[in-house]
Amino acid sequence: MRLLVTADLHYNHGRSTALADEVIEQINKAGGDALMVVGDTAAYDGDAIERCLGRFTINGPKLFVAGNHELWTRGPDSDAIFREFLPKRVREMGWHWLETEPFVDRAAGLAIVGSVGWYDYGFAVPELGIPRRFYERGVSPGAALRVSGYESLRPGADDVSPHAREIVARWNDAKFVKLHRSDEAFLAELLDQLESQLTALRSVERVVVGVHHVPFAELLPPRHGEQWDFARAYLGSPRIGELLKRFENVRHVLCGHSHFGVETRIDHMHTINLGGGYRQKRFSVLEL
Repeated sequence: MRLLVTADLHYNHGRSTALADEVIEQINKAGGDALMVVGDTAAYDGDAIERCLGRFTINGPKLFVAGNHELWTRGPDSDAIFREFLPKRVREMGWHWLETEPFVDRAAGLAIVGSVGWYDYGFAVPELGIPRRFYERGVSPGAALRVSGYESLRPGADDVSPHAREIVARWNDAKFVKLHRSDEAFLAELLDQLESQLTALRSVERVVVGVHHVPFAELLPPRHGEQWDFARAYLGSPRIGELLKRFENVRHVLCGHSHFGVETRIDHMHTINLGGGYRQKRFSVLEL
């Protein structure tokens, strides 16, 4: 099987749409037996998801993995979007909702599994000295101490170093993703589901995993500035990678989200961070 994979098309973003159209055209010309998009196709609100997915002309299976941006909404409930409304929209476009339905070709000894993944601040940079409560609210100490709406974080701010008080940054998932539970709890649910799927596929010779958030520290971008260092807490979780290492038939792992491309071997796995972002788009080809 020739599998084409891309991520982070951000089709609803003004400066990103034309670049996405270009890479989609390249993918269509490249030809393949199957296609997988690994998150951040577009935000949920509006019709950008349909406009983007409708441009692909690959005849084989088209496999969809959600990213954090698909859960962005100005409505009240991202959980209902993730569990019900987004899968319905994806299926109506003729795409395979990979989150709950692994693609399995037992005759070929191949399975493809997908997960949005998530984050639990496991990649946070300790040297920043930022207490956990700030990560939970998606705001750095410098922003929380300067912007209204974060007064509840300020009592006890003597545990924040003078250095951390100067870091001003926010993570917009905290504004646009409404899960009604903690990030850690959401990740735990996803990992339980992923573990169950991989366990059921132990007899399959080769498994490909597409997970939007970064599962391994080796696939993170280099540190470059304190605002970006604050954002590392939201790029993924080492718990995802720890789970994948337990399954020897997981041969390929692909992720996105960080907008930084990396390809390396980790244990028994060929791993790729696809590296697309707002200013450039990329795709990879796996000959399986």
